[in-house]
Amino acid sequence: MYDQYNLQRFVTAQDPVYGDALAMLRRGMMCTPYMELVFPTLVTGRSDTGADPYAITSLDEAGAYLQSPILGGRYRECVGTLQRLSDLSARAVFGDEDTMKLHASLTLFSEASNDEFLLETIFDVWFDGQIDEGTMRKLYSVS
Repeated sequence: MYDQYNLQRFVTAQDPVYGDALAMLRRGMMCTPYMELVFPTLVTGRSDTGADPYAITSLDEAGAYLQSPILGGRYRECVGTLQRLSDLSARAVFGDEDTMKLHASLTLFSEASNDEFLLETIFDVWFDGQIDEGTMRKLYSVS
């Protein structure tokens, strides 16, 4: 099967560390090295993935990521884990910088999905119901 967006790069990078990342997340913590692998964000204005190999370059790529049985399944599993951590703050789990990355990732993938699985709980509990405006500006600039 043709991999238009080279999503295999995520599978290859996640395979050896995903179990550890999920276990950390379930304990209510996440470390920066896993963020870009588990919660990718949108990057615009580049022609290749060399500078940031685990960034998403378009809404279509984010949609393909979610449609991947492995990657979409893992993303949904992590979001489900976040929903069970609603008694904590995003900053307590991720720290300041990674909280911004999480917000950007959730916004990107909520725009790429056709359902509400990402929006309801996480945006309401951790982000006052707000999407990440920076990600939305990037999405509008590439569409």
